[in-house]
Amino acid sequence: QVKLTESGGGSVQDGGSLNISCVASGRTASRENMGWFRQATGKDREFVAAIQFNGARPYYTDSVKGRFTISKDNAKSTVYLQMNSLKPEDTAVYYCAAGGWITARSYLYWGQGTQVTVSS
Repeated sequence: QVKLTESGGGSVQDGGSLNISCVASGRTASRENMGWFRQATGKDREFVAAIQFNGARPYYTDSVKGRFTISKDNAKSTVYLQMNSLKPEDTAVYYCAAGGWITARSYLYWGQGTQVTVSS
């Protein structure tokens, strides 16, 4: 069992930056592939970024390439999502996930989410 706790969400203006993080606890936490998803009001949950358990192969959805960076610190059991050049359309609840790869249905564990709001 892996427990995920997100933090770092908030409100920023168009063009601003935020760094959200997710601490994973549990016996296998450091050996799990991790991902970030987001869900805007009235929309389906969508994939944002993923990274392998060893910090390799970061992968992004096209809409965030060049703006977002996913990273993983196994010593701290933490995965980060650095978000730059934020746009109003990035507004959503951001969820951390573990134990899968890219597709939401493949992930075994989910956090509770952190709200990111970008105002124009």
